[in-house]
Amino acid sequence: MLPQKRIRPRWVSEEAVRNGLEFLKYRFIGAELDKGILFKIVLYVILINVAFIYIKPILYMVTTMVKDAKNILDPTVIWVPKSLYFGHLAEATRLLNYVKSFFISVSLSVSVSVLQIFSCAVAGYAFARLDFPLKNLWSVLLLFTFIMPPQVIILPSIMLFKGFGWMDTFLPMVVPALFGHGLKGAMFVIIYRSFYSNLPKELDEAARMDGANGVKLFFRVMFPLSKSAIVVVVLFSFVWNWNDFYLPSIFMFTAQNVPLSITLARLAAELKLAAGAGEMTVYGESIKMAAAFLIIFPLLIVYFFAQRWFIEGVERTGLVE
Repeated sequence: MLPQKRIRPRWVSEEAVRNGLEFLKYRFIGAELDKGILFKIVLYVILINVAFIYIKPILYMVTTMVKDAKNILDPTVIWVPKSLYFGHLAEATRLLNYVKSFFISVSLSVSVSVLQIFSCAVAGYAFARLDFPLKNLWSVLLLFTFIMPPQVIILPSIMLFKGFGWMDTFLPMVVPALFGHGLKGAMFVIIYRSFYSNLPKELDEAARMDGANGVKLFFRVMFPLSKSAIVVVVLFSFVWNWNDFYLPSIFMFTAQNVPLSITLARLAAELKLAAGAGEMTVYGESIKMAAAFLIIFPLLIVYFFAQRWFIEGVERTGLVE
């Protein structure tokens, strides 16, 4: 028996069917490919998967640090613990000497950030708006310092700062920032240079017609206009100096008052020795997760409140390019 052909109701015209198909096509695909529902669904699926890749370590950290011994030893407990235990946070706070190390990290990161705001801005303005001898050569050297790994010059730096008597102090990390160097200083100079290069030349001409010299032109006109670049430099500098372990471990390896990055490394070494001796084998992983959370939590708070200005600053400085 042949299948019956489906007949369209008489009250439905061909034009209505055609319009209905066009409406569905418009709704799901859109007048442009990136305007339809189908494109948005695919986009959100990709974004959710990418976000989960970055959020998964934080979720694992949080769920691990609140597990007690019963949940840790229970093979059925992977993500969500059956009960919450906050003793690991208290123990990690004690082992990290958290309050003291926290203020040391804040002092170091803020001081370097503030110095790099001004020194890198001056250097970036000079490269972007001024003419001076061997400017192209200095530009090449600036890029060279940006791509050169710090391990290449670490031995001469140690010998230099040891001769100054600066070992086991913050000076090897703070003083270079005063001269536009420091951690990632070349990148901040490039950010300011990119920003000042995009400003119209008429600003310089108008300021000089009003009698402003180079110093007044920079501090009264150019620097106040670079708020977006300042936000980017502050956040990048603060976060990188907060997380930096390499330079403090080189210049402050025998110091007593050290930032959180060093205390975390010392805590991990102590827990490893304790595990080798058969002590704290159950709680070691949870304490390390708690210590890591205590260190990154201030950065999460900072980014939560500053993310809008940070994204706007990245777009305006052309850093995404």
